[in-house]
Amino acid sequence: MNESSKDYVVHPEEMGAIHISEEVLSAIAASAAAEIDGVAGLMNAGKKGASRGVKITIGEEKTVVDIYLMVNYGQPIPEVAEKVQNAVVSSMEAMAGFGVQEVNVHVGGVSFAK
Repeated sequence: MNESSKDYVVHPEEMGAIHISEEVLSAIAASAAAEIDGVAGLMNAGKKGASRGVKITIGEEKTVVDIYLMVNYGQPIPEVAEKVQNAVVSSMEAMAGFGVQEVNVHVGGVSFAK
């Protein structure tokens, strides 16, 4: 991805604007998801614009996070996915200072490793 094609979230402040790149937002979401019990790891989404298993869509009306992951065998997938959604939303609000309207969790596999 070249520098000119990056998307940024801009926070206008009294002393100037704060620009947060899409890659930083992806890293925040990936880290939040990886900390959840039951997440075996992130998957390559295979989608253009997806970084480390996370795709951020920054729109005028809303910000959407798509996260692609594997779940550990024996873990309840709906519960793990909900925990990931909550963790991503709270991390993005705390670290980047803005809300996420959607977190779509894509479970693409199960890990049997111990």
